[in-house]
Amino acid sequence: MTFLIAGIISGVLAGLFFGHRTAILKPFGDIFLNLLFTAVVPLVFFSISSAIASMSDARRLVRVMAWMMFFFVLTGVVASFMMILVVTAFPPFAGSPWALPQGVSTAAISTADTLVRTFTTVDFLDLLSKKNILPLIVFALMVGAATSASGEKGAPFARFLISGNEVMGRVIGLIMLYAPVGLGSYIAYLVGSMGPQLMGSYARVVFLYYPVALAYFMAAFSAYVYWSASWSGLKAFWWNIPSTALTAFATGSSVATIPVNLEAARKMGVKDEVREVIIPLGATIHMEGSCLAAIVKIAFLFGLFQMPFTGWDVWLTAVGIAVLSGTVISGIPAGGMIGELLIVTLYGFPIASLPLITMIGTIVDPPATMLNAVGDNVTCIMVSRTLQGPRWFSQAGKG
Repeated sequence: MTFLIAGIISGVLAGLFFGHRTAILKPFGDIFLNLLFTAVVPLVFFSISSAIASMSDARRLVRVMAWMMFFFVLTGVVASFMMILVVTAFPPFAGSPWALPQGVSTAAISTADTLVRTFTTVDFLDLLSKKNILPLIVFALMVGAATSASGEKGAPFARFLISGNEVMGRVIGLIMLYAPVGLGSYIAYLVGSMGPQLMGSYARVVFLYYPVALAYFMAAFSAYVYWSASWSGLKAFWWNIPSTALTAFATGSSVATIPVNLEAARKMGVKDEVREVIIPLGATIHMEGSCLAAIVKIAFLFGLFQMPFTGWDVWLTAVGIAVLSGTVISGIPAGGMIGELLIVTLYGFPIASLPLITMIGTIVDPPATMLNAVGDNVTCIMVSRTLQGPRWFSQAGKG
């Protein structure tokens, strides 16, 4: 992450100082994007299908996991709609617009048959295209579920999926080694060609996202915990959660925050069977901060290309993408970038727009990670209330 941030900062400075001359760096950025797009299809397939295929021994935890996923999705939807209200009132992009490439139609995202084209394809070979990420995810889920249901007969195939996931994770790791150079080069080219107005838009993103993240952190989490554990639980939550929040903000890693988060949940009286499932899983597949960020990225691109970010069809599609980015896709290596690929390909934006929203992800990463990690703890509390009843906190000896 340090090298990636350094590469992006270097690219911004190069673009500001050298202007249009940074066009010579564009091929280095193209190489990175091409490598990433080439790897994304097998990566998504193996990651999701192997995860589902490996869940055959989790039946005793089905209630915990079912409620966990319910709250993951619910809180992601709430966060997404909260950010939609904000970006509708205060659009994150302000500057000279880009024209959409010839042949890209904005009408496609508001038609009734978009749902069919979004989640399915007419041919298996179409799944091998980066333009059909969502149908690929649906297919991967079905393959994983079928593999798990096949028992011993499906075991060899399950091992193949797990092995493929490991290999593709290493491939992405190799590609990401080049990310500081590739993204830095592309950012330099974009800043050099678009000028200072782009920097003004990124400043708007900071002044928009950080206060919204803080408001969600204070208001939404307090509401969730109060519903789950009353006033005594709310006081205990705010007494124990600062260590988790500060660790996540400083490290930028939900995974690195797992030990601190587990201890905070233990002090809240959350049972082992709940916290030891939800917090490790949540560190990879639950990202409320990422849901907020996804809406900002989508609204940013809509403004950049002079597309109206209005209407329930547009908003519901954006929420769907945000929740998907903050749940399933977030568990994939470099999942943030995969979510950005999904935004770009589903809406038909040009590939050149990918580094622009990748930079947004980098800018908002500290508060987003804080929301992601603390949200896992809050989900533990909500699941405890659902499974054990409204008096669970006092029965645990904490209230």
